[in-house]
This record gives sequence, structure tokens and C-alpha cells, in this order.
Amino acid sequence: MSAKLDRAYRDAALRALAETEFDVLVVGGGVVGAGAALDAASRGLSVALVEARDWAAGTSSRSSKLVHGGLRYLEQRDFALVREALKERGLLLNRLAPHLVRPVPFLYPLTHRVWERAYVGAGVLLYDSIGGARALPMHRHLSRRGALDLAPALRPDALTGAVRYYDAQVDDARLTMMLARTAAQHGATVLTRVEAAEVLRDRGRLTGVRVRDLLSGGEQVAHARRVISAAGVWTDEVRALDHAKAPFHVRMSKGVHVLVPRDRLRLDVGLITRTEKSVLFVIPWDRHWIIGTTDTPWDHDPDHPVATGADVDYLLAHVNAVLREPLTADDVVGVYAGLRPLLDAGVASGDTTKLSREHAVAEPAPGFFVVAGGKYTTYRVMAADVVDAAVKGLGRAVAPSLTRHLPIHGAVGFRELWTTRDTLAARAGLPVATVERLLGRYGSAVTDLLAMIDRDPRLAAPLTGAGDYLAAEVVYAVTHEGALDLDDVLSRRTRIAIEYPDRGRAAVDQVADLVGEHLGWELSDRRAALDAYDERTRAELAALTARDDASAVTRLVAG
Repeated sequence: MSAKLDRAYRDAALRALAETEFDVLVVGGGVVGAGAALDAASRGLSVALVEARDWAAGTSSRSSKLVHGGLRYLEQRDFALVREALKERGLLLNRLAPHLVRPVPFLYPLTHRVWERAYVGAGVLLYDSIGGARALPMHRHLSRRGALDLAPALRPDALTGAVRYYDAQVDDARLTMMLARTAAQHGATVLTRVEAAEVLRDRGRLTGVRVRDLLSGGEQVAHARRVISAAGVWTDEVRALDHAKAPFHVRMSKGVHVLVPRDRLRLDVGLITRTEKSVLFVIPWDRHWIIGTTDTPWDHDPDHPVATGADVDYLLAHVNAVLREPLTADDVVGVYAGLRPLLDAGVASGDTTKLSREHAVAEPAPGFFVVAGGKYTTYRVMAADVVDAAVKGLGRAVAPSLTRHLPIHGAVGFRELWTTRDTLAARAGLPVATVERLLGRYGSAVTDLLAMIDRDPRLAAPLTGAGDYLAAEVVYAVTHEGALDLDDVLSRRTRIAIEYPDRGRAAVDQVADLVGEHLGWELSDRRAALDAYDERTRAELAALTARDDASAVTRLVAG
């Protein structure tokens, strides 16, 4: 099956949604929902996946962009979670998505002599050892001088030594989208801008879901024998579509990250430091550093997580505690906020840092299954668990999960292309560094993108105002990756919206021309898309002037 999610695919998918009785219909196009669709489709089931906005439009595009076991969870004695996550990290690095997941070294500064080195060293040794974690180099103890050689940006009095260890990094939005494409490749019907409106039953038996196409406004019934909700922070809202009793509740925790230019911090490694409640990461990200995260309760609309000036101040204050040259708000080029869907375990309402990152699967009503909680890293396990539960009682034998052996779109052939990247660059007439970056975003699917450039060399030009990206990447986002508006392209297929201080405004006119040409926009469609993107970015910037969540949400919605 094709993994090309263009307009023709969407039209065909809408017809299939109306004409097919699916074994499984998945609601929610985040990483777990896309993973569940792939898991079910690869077992030979007929599958539909509907997402009300865009792939990874919620939590799955706003994480710390790490694939990790969670070093701090060892201290909480959550060994099973860490072991499971480290197994998944190894699979993603070596088999499932080597084009999207890559190793990254971190420095853990020590501030006390003797006892802390022994304590942290024992924890990192365990981290390196459990769950098949040897996919990455072992940790190494460093003196203060050795640590400062790797991280000259640190104040000498901020550490007595350090431990260097390895974890992994991912472009979270692109991995989620690639999962959806891989599911389509295995026969799943996958659609964005399609909202689940009501779960339908006939004398108690689940028959499907009434869905609404948010582009046309049309409604239809998608017939299905099983429905899986993988809705993240919208779990309670989707469950209510079936009027089912809640098997558990999801609490929302806000996490904010800021981006600063790479040359602003003299570091050869990432950093992890303790805060009063959790940890703070400084993570390398192409030409930037990502600094995060916060962990605070969110009691507002899950559609509108927003960062405040207080969030930014908190992050800068904590990272500045260890830096020679403090960062200021003027150094911040991008900010993003996301919501974690955490299982409510009755912890005091003011503290989400202690809520478990474990996941749960339940069947609150016959044929209707819910999966919630968990970590981005363990999405595949969550997906397999909920599909295992859903296939019971289908009346036929269903294969066990195969996804631990199933490379994600772009993985097969990636390493071979990487070794010949000089030749690939020469043939395409592009700098080697550009081809390396493209391989790290598209894997072996880069050959499709380069073929587009071969047919139209103008697409090899960098975008005006966002020169790290090529015009071809915008076109490819629409013709292959299911992008349907400017935000899809600027926020998730590329990361222009968080990597440039103007949030992509200097590039947006050119992007609109490229997107509109391939989506068949009229002049009025183009103008409406530009106005919508401008209003959204202005509102987010206005929200940053607020000091609390309520005020920020008010400014965001008003904007």
C-alpha cells in the first residue's frame, strides 16, 4: 500500500471510512494512536485511524524530544518503567527508527564530593545495564577539569566533577507522522481533520462511530467492531462519547521548553541538573539548545496549552544557576508548551511531579477500549497492550504484536544511504551537510524528496526567512506527509515555528504559495490561512507576557 498521504489519498480514505466495517477504529493521532493503528494493521486487521487536528498536534509534538528510560525514575524506584523504556530506546535506535532517533551525550554535574559520586554512579551504572541498555556507550566519571573541557559554559564552582552518560533524541512530531504513514502502508485508513462525534450502539453492541470531516463539515458513520481511544489529554472527552463510566481519570501537567541559539552555550554535551522538584535538561537540537522542562498542573482547556513569562523565567533561572554567562529572555528564540496525560493516582492537586508515568488499558464499555498515561518512549508497548485487549472476542485468531520487528517508514536503507551521502549530495547538487540533515529527517524516503528536486530544481532553494529548510520540504509535507495547512508545515513537518524568533512569519508567504499550489487553494483560501497563522502566533506571543496560566489563556483566546 502507498504511504503517500496526499489529497487523492484523503479522498479515497473518506470513501473507505464510509464503505468499510473495520475490525478496529482508533481515535487519536498522537504517537500512541498512530502506534496502535500500525500494530493492529500489521496483525492483518482492518483499521481506521481518525484525528481531529493533525498528527501529533497535541502532546506528541511538544515533548522534550528524548527517547529515554528516565534517569530520575530510578530514584523513585520505578525500575520496571525504566527497564521497559530502555528496551524500547534500543529498538528505536537500532531497528525501528535509526533515521529519526540518535544518541546524545549528557553531563550530570556533581555538587558534593565522594558520596554523591558513589550514589549517582551506582544509579547511572544501573541505567546503563538494565533492559538491554547497552545500545549506547557506557557512562564515564569525570573530574571537574574533565567536565569543564566538555562544558566550558559551566561555572567552575557549580560542580565538583560529573558523570557523562548517553540517552537518545527524536523529532517527536516526525516520528508520529511516520508511524501514521507506516500504518497506511500496511493497509490502515488514516485521516486527520476528522473528529469522532459519537460512539454508536445497537441494543448495547458497538457498531461504530459517527465522525465529522472538519474540512467539509460532512458527517458519516464509520462502522467498526472495536473502538480504541488513544486521546491523551482528551481521554475523558472521548470516553464521554460512549457515556461510559470512567475506569480512571487523566490529570494534565504542563511542560514548557525554550530554545536558545547553539552558539550561546559552549557545550559539547547536553546537561541534566536537579531542580527542587525534578530535573532540568539542556538538549542539543540542530542549531539550538532546548531547555526544559516545567511540571505544573494544568486546569484549563487541553486545546490551548500556553507558556507564560513566569515559565520562561523559571527555566532561565535554573539553568543560569550553573552557567558562567547567564542567559536572558533576549536569548530565547522559541518557546513551546505541552500537556502530559498522567494517570490520576489521588496525589495532592498541586503536585503532578509525583504522578506515575505508567500507562493503563481498560474497557469501560463493551467493545470500547481506552489507553492512557505512559511515556513517549514506550508508545509501542502501550499500543500493543491496547490492541491485545481489543482483539479478544473478535471471533478469530489474531497474531501477536509484530511491531518490535517492523521498521518505520524511512528506516530500511537509511544506513546504506548515509554511507554514500557524499555521492548523494553530488548527484543532487546539494551541500553534504544539507543531505545529512535531510537523511536525519526523512531517512531513505529522502530519495522521493530528491526526485522532486530533480524534476523541479527550484525546489532546492532554501526558504526565505527559514534558510535551514528547502522549498522541497514544504511541497513534500503536502504531497506525502498529509499536511493540510500552514501550521501543519511550520510547526510539525518542519520546526520553523519554534526555531525562528518570528515563528516563521518571514517564510510564511512563500510557504503559503507552495502549500496552496498543491492543495488547490483559491486566493481567499490563501488569505484566510495566512490570517489564521498570523493571529495564532501573535496570540501566543501575547500570552508570554502573562504571569499565570489563567491570564495567558485569556490572552491566547482573545488573540
